[in-house]
Amino acid sequence: MTTPVVPAGSGFGLANLPYGVYSTSENGERRCATRVGDTVVDLASVLDRRDRAAHALFASGSLARFMRTGPAKWAQVREELQQILTGDVPDGALHPADSVHMHLPCEFADYVDFYASENHAANLGRLFRPDNPDPLMPNWKHLPVGYHGRSSTIVPSGVDVVRPKGQRKGPNDPEPVFGPSTRLDIEAEMGFVVGVGNDMGTSISTEDASNHLFGAVIFNDWSARDIQAWEYVPLGPNLGKSFASSISPWIVPMAALADAKVDTPVQDPTPLPYLRMDSPWGLDIELEVEWNGQVVSRPPYATMYWSPAQMLAHLTVNGARTRTGDIFASGTISGTEKDQRGAFIELTWGGKEPVTVGGEERTFVEDGDTIVIRATAPGAGGERLSFGEVRTTILPAR
Repeated sequence: MTTPVVPAGSGFGLANLPYGVYSTSENGERRCATRVGDTVVDLASVLDRRDRAAHALFASGSLARFMRTGPAKWAQVREELQQILTGDVPDGALHPADSVHMHLPCEFADYVDFYASENHAANLGRLFRPDNPDPLMPNWKHLPVGYHGRSSTIVPSGVDVVRPKGQRKGPNDPEPVFGPSTRLDIEAEMGFVVGVGNDMGTSISTEDASNHLFGAVIFNDWSARDIQAWEYVPLGPNLGKSFASSISPWIVPMAALADAKVDTPVQDPTPLPYLRMDSPWGLDIELEVEWNGQVVSRPPYATMYWSPAQMLAHLTVNGARTRTGDIFASGTISGTEKDQRGAFIELTWGGKEPVTVGGEERTFVEDGDTIVIRATAPGAGGERLSFGEVRTTILPAR
């Protein structure tokens, strides 16, 4: 029997207790876990003695059964874990974090990507529409703009991504050409996972969103900017986005983020009634983007204009159904400063202002590059919560 140790500053103390799915090299079976310090803790093994339903909920390769149970059960399990993990637990339930393989935490049902950062939207407006005095599109401050993505290409940290191919047409090309993307980009975002869905024909209000949102992950919405630029008029992103999205494998529960809630920026004009909140809340999450070992940006999620609750309310207001495992992402997170921009198209101003990475001038992602995005947030008792990281290396087109 052993009590899990939490090293100072690990980000994975008892105020966090994220959820994920792991396997070991000795046993390829996928099982649900939480993380304490540098230790992965098998949930079924530690909860079996207190909760008869624990084996059915957690001795599997997906968190979906647990997520589906709803907020009362989420709170009960979290409280039990905080009690259990302060004492001795069976050694067989503990695994060094660097010895396990992490998988997707559940099967993602549907994926919507929003565009909730005013700084990001304004920067792209200035890049693409330099002669327009208002960089934002007319609808931007009236609704959370988004597009429906491809959930089947969401992959966890550590899975390499192949450079996509597609049509593109540069300003000097007389006709479109086909080939590997030459302007491959990242988008540093946060993703929010739905635990309890809604029936088709109903909607989720902003005030009820907390009963549906299970937790949050780091999200990298890979973007082939040249493919996207040629295809997106008039229906929006498709092949320039659908080839891959990468996430951190640990879902930090919304309950752990209660101390990270902050007010959104002032929303003016006042949103329509279905989007109104007495106090629209964002999250004080600090991200860090590393390009080949060098930190190039620190995007602040606290600057996001639209809140997660407003995004979910907008997603369902037309009666669209959500299911356990649906995920929606925030869109690129960008602050007011250059070193807070969460996409390289912004950071390098469309490639016109290269950044120096490892002694080389760079604009977009090249084959062999490794991108790492990390995130932390304030937690209860002054503890700093870690979301872990999402790490991806780009492979050449096939």
